[in-house]
Amino acid sequence: GLVGGSVPAPTAGRLPVIVSTRRLNSIGEIDHLSGQVTVGSGSTLGDVQRHATAAGWEYGVDLAARDSATIGGTVATNAGGIRVIANGMTRAQLVGIEAVLADGSVISHLGGMLKDNTGYDLASLLCGSEGTLGIITAVRLRLHRPAGATSVGFIGVSSYADALALVEVARSGGARVLAAEILDDTSMDRVCEAFNLPWPLRARAPFALLFELADGGDGSGFESLADHPAVLDDPVIALQASDRERLWAYREKQAEAFAELGVFHNLDVSVPLPRLAECAEQLRAEAAAMPGVVAYGVFGHLADGNLHVAIVDGDPDSYEVDRAVLECVARFEGSISAEHGVGRVKAAELHLCRTPAEIGAMRSIKAALDPAGLMNPGVIFT
Repeated sequence: GLVGGSVPAPTAGRLPVIVSTRRLNSIGEIDHLSGQVTVGSGSTLGDVQRHATAAGWEYGVDLAARDSATIGGTVATNAGGIRVIANGMTRAQLVGIEAVLADGSVISHLGGMLKDNTGYDLASLLCGSEGTLGIITAVRLRLHRPAGATSVGFIGVSSYADALALVEVARSGGARVLAAEILDDTSMDRVCEAFNLPWPLRARAPFALLFELADGGDGSGFESLADHPAVLDDPVIALQASDRERLWAYREKQAEAFAELGVFHNLDVSVPLPRLAECAEQLRAEAAAMPGVVAYGVFGHLADGNLHVAIVDGDPDSYEVDRAVLECVARFEGSISAEHGVGRVKAAELHLCRTPAEIGAMRSIKAALDPAGLMNPGVIFT
């Protein structure tokens, strides 16, 4: 994982135990009346998506690692991905959970009732807990009706601020926005070079904004955007499935593109939307000024404030680069982790975005459910 959440901690006097849930891969029948399905935690995201699609539904979470990420893992980290603007994070899809706690007891609440005000929401508590409170074995998921035919388009803009302005226009228009992603020119150069791809826009632009719109698949959703003063050139729009996938490849291959240069600093952060443009520009400036930098990019899920910062330098094991990025984000009142969790890597920096009272409350929950500290020690908290 990106933050070492599944790497066992060094333990004195005992061997670490690593648990795989991949064999818990059952996927139940779709409950068409409620629009829900119960699945084992070892099922992959891709398998659940295909199961839902075959039955005329959609699962609301999608990300590039769909065929390797397990549902239990996405719940444990409250994964985000490219559909958050439309459907919310994983927690918003969760209506029930089964898990084994540290004392061996099993909690199971998989009925899927949308109205159930009988105490604490244990599913929401375990979602995002990164294995520190229990081992998730099954979940009940909310499904969505398909958005219908979609259009995907790239739009060139001059700044993050202009891109955010277009997101606001798109969201107030008639088409439903399924995704809004931003790529800076350095990220675009990297993916084009790594995979021998042409620049996707007719003319080079400082930033490329990728939209996926549920507009019947005829491109009409881009009409309200084409004449906006922030748009540098006519949008490049894909209507056919193969063309949509071709445009999405520029975004989904970003991590692979930077990895072509070796191990790199890969930071997942989020910033309040009113401060995102200023923070992103500052991150780019700091990355460009770092000694030994070979390549860098600040890209990601623009509409929900989630930025990915990729920096390739001569010392990928140095934590100074990571700390500089996280401290910059904290100055803009952002989060040190948007969708990949805290893990071990960011545990020492949790204080940058959580108050002592919040951390104390989380520690109390951890102590109550796992008093011996058996479950994923060292993750989230130092």
